[in-house]
Amino acid sequence: MIVTLDGDAPRLFERIAATRAAGDAVLIADPRWSADQRAGVERVASGIEETDATAWATLTSGSSGTPRIVRRTAASWTNSFAAVAALLDAGPDDVVALPAPPSSSLTLYSLAHALEGGPRPALGRDPAATCLHATPEGLRAVLDDGSLPRLRTALVGGSPLDRALRARAEASGVRVVSYYGAAELSFVAVDAGEGLRAFPGVDLEVRGAEVWVRSSFVASGYLGSDGPLRRDGEWATVGDRAELRDGRLRLLGRADDAILSASATVVPHEVEEVLRGIPGVRDAVVFGMPRPRVGALVAALVELTDADPAAVRAEAATRLGPAHRPRRWAFGTIPRTPSGKPARAEVARLVEHGRGAGH
Repeated sequence: MIVTLDGDAPRLFERIAATRAAGDAVLIADPRWSADQRAGVERVASGIEETDATAWATLTSGSSGTPRIVRRTAASWTNSFAAVAALLDAGPDDVVALPAPPSSSLTLYSLAHALEGGPRPALGRDPAATCLHATPEGLRAVLDDGSLPRLRTALVGGSPLDRALRARAEASGVRVVSYYGAAELSFVAVDAGEGLRAFPGVDLEVRGAEVWVRSSFVASGYLGSDGPLRRDGEWATVGDRAELRDGRLRLLGRADDAILSASATVVPHEVEEVLRGIPGVRDAVVFGMPRPRVGALVAALVELTDADPAAVRAEAATRLGPAHRPRRWAFGTIPRTPSGKPARAEVARLVEHGRGAGH
């Protein structure tokens, strides 16, 4: 049975421990769900068989349509705890700050780790925290407000970490370990500053530009609607594109994210990386805006710190080839999910309707 716990309830960690001790699986509710959404999620979750070995469940879709629940065994996370503890250089006497909501797989993972001797979890920002598990935006926020004075190590995932943010954290005395993974695959590759390499216990292959992994961390499957997880024997993929050279993984985004603009194929991740490297750019989201005859326009919503938009556009023109330069620009705050990831669908909607700060 999957038990849905309220993510904002007091003593959440104790309730998770009691649920797992009873042999039930844990799914954390997102407080933003409407009553109808919660009923839909619980209806899908009730379809699990009593003999199923599911211990943890996370929602990857459900704002509309049929919810998609990723289900995994206890071992699929437990098997990676020792490696994560070593990367964090942290044990049960440490405190891990978890700014993302507990409904996110990132935070739920650390709560599961704490049940088996990992760092003591602190939802939000606890000044006693010595380590952090967060998205890049979560790391940026704690560096901005100085709320974690004892912070020494940050484990960062959920979206790409730009070099400038890593350098800023390390200049503040925080060792940063970033990783690439997916709700279905868990940890895939890890980067301590020299590029992404296979996470301990993971085998990597790139087949037809798709990342395939073999590990004991892969989820069992879905409840509800189908998702991108595909299997080939012991190997699995969610369709992320990448290159693998000399043991280093270079991510290129999802195949269905590619922008077909006139005769060129543009990978948003590559353009975003260039834009984030321009001084004064806090973050950027690049996407395609469908247009007749040309296929799609390359568009970007850029969040600035202190740069002038005209200067950013001019600098982008010197760093990007003609096919990769955004043809539609917007400048303003990037909408984000509760965990801090860019809300890409919302970004596209805002820019399409001209609601950015400038174009």
